[in-house]
Amino acid sequence: MKIEINRIFGLALAISVLPVLSARADDIIGQASVIDGDTIEIHGQRIRLWGIDAPKSDQLCRNDDSKLYQCGRVAATALAGLLWAIKRPVSCSPVDRDQYGRMVATCSLGTPGPDIAHWLVSNGHALDWPKYSKGKYENAQRSAEKANRGIWAGSFIEPWQYRACVKAGGRPAICSDEAADHR
Repeated sequence: MKIEINRIFGLALAISVLPVLSARADDIIGQASVIDGDTIEIHGQRIRLWGIDAPKSDQLCRNDDSKLYQCGRVAATALAGLLWAIKRPVSCSPVDRDQYGRMVATCSLGTPGPDIAHWLVSNGHALDWPKYSKGKYENAQRSAEKANRGIWAGSFIEPWQYRACVKAGGRPAICSDEAADHR
C-alpha cells in the first residue's frame, strides 16, 4: 500500500512538473491583463495574439437586429472574462514583432492549455487573419459563422479594413458600417 501511494505521489509530481519543462526559454508566462480583443499584457510587456484580428476598441458592428454596438469592447470583455474564469497563468511563445514593437505570440491558458486565439475566433470575437495565420483558425471561424456566434450574428467590417479606412481619414462610425460589410 505504501509503495502504491508513493508511486501515485511520484506520478502526480512528475505530471505537475511537465508543463514547466515544456516551456521555452523565451516564453512569457504570467497573469495577463487585457489591452483589447487581440492584445494582452504580461509583466508589463504587450503581446499581440498571432494569426487573428479582433474588432478595434472604437469599432462598431451591427447585431442581429441591425442595431450598432461596440463590438471591439465586446471582444475585449470576452477575452477578460475568459482570463478571469480560467485562473491559470497565460503562456505565450513569441513568433514575431509587429510594426509597433509588440511581441506577436501564440498564447495559451496554462502550459499546455487551450489556444486563446482559437477560443476568440471560435466564439466570434475575432477573425482568422489568413495573411498571417495561413488559415490556422479557418475551421474555427467557419464554425462561428455557421452558428452566428459573436460578430457573425450581424454585420461587420473586417478589422484590417476598418483600420485602413480610419488611417485614410475616415471617421470610426463610417468606417465601421459601409458597403464592405459582411452581410
